Amino acid sequence: MRRIGVLTSGGDSSGMNAAIRSVVRTAVARGVRVYGFLRGYEGVIEGNLKELTRRDVSGIINLGGTIIKTARSKRFFSKPGRKQAYRTLKDNKIEGLIVIGGDGSFRGADIFCREFKFPIIGVPATIDNDIVGTDLTLGADTAVNVVLDAIDKIRDTATSLERIFVVEVMGRGCGYIALESALGGGCEEAIIPERKYNINKICTSIVEGNLKGKISWIIVVAEGAAKAQDIAEEIKKRTSLETRVTVLGHIQRGGRPSCRDRILAARFGNYATELLLGRKKAKAVGIQADKLVALKFKKATDNKKWLNTDSYLRLIKILT
Repeated sequence: MRRIGVLTSGGDSSGMNAAIRSVVRTAVARGVRVYGFLRGYEGVIEGNLKELTRRDVSGIINLGGTIIKTARSKRFFSKPGRKQAYRTLKDNKIEGLIVIGGDGSFRGADIFCREFKFPIIGVPATIDNDIVGTDLTLGADTAVNVVLDAIDKIRDTATSLERIFVVEVMGRGCGYIALESALGGGCEEAIIPERKYNINKICTSIVEGNLKGKISWIIVVAEGAAKAQDIAEEIKKRTSLETRVTVLGHIQRGGRPSCRDRILAARFGNYATELLLGRKKAKAVGIQADKLVALKFKKATDNKKWLNTDSYLRLIKILT
């Protein structure tokens, strides 16, 4: 291969820029030219690309977001859209593609690979850490640390004013961020999509704790499990205790990537490029027990990722 492409797709996550840097510098070291497609698959369809040199990726390892932008493309999930994307790749003599994104991006890549026999390697980048077959995805560690920092600050107010706080975090289908930040932040409850919550038990625990002198309470809620406002209103109605809501929102996606995410991005980007230049296709890179692995797109996206929910939730309650 002499010319390859790279794109970032779906929601942004910290570490994407570090991965782009790794892809570009690995390829350039092998004498291969790299072209970044702007705004994900939309850029491939529209032919919106630019060459990325070593200098273009200088000084981006510590930046959140993505210098080549990202988007969700409905057109790429239509046959005419994919045909146009294939024509763009051929017209620009692009021989392989690296897709940095989550499960939706990988599903699109899998379909495209099968239709056109075109080499694509995926780099898992999603704060939800919901890609099957990899212990960690880019951005997840940074997102958890952003939430943890917020929880530490909220606890100062919760203990000073003797209040209950319900903190809503991202995670539509996966409770990874909620579980990790609740345990790491010393919180009293984690409400996640993987387990049904019992508001009666939560309120009973709060009342019992209050009678024993416990003056503050922090509950972390994944957005896919419940709305923080609804939980807070129910707690206030049932316990008559002051309850406040904090919705952290998109601050979880941004910020400087953690050291762990920067190292993961360097390893993922390098491995993905080596696989692509070795003519591999329809694979996603991952990490298992600190060892890099190559996964089939279908395996990475077709199943729900298992989380150690019971162990985490039990430990959260023991340590309350």
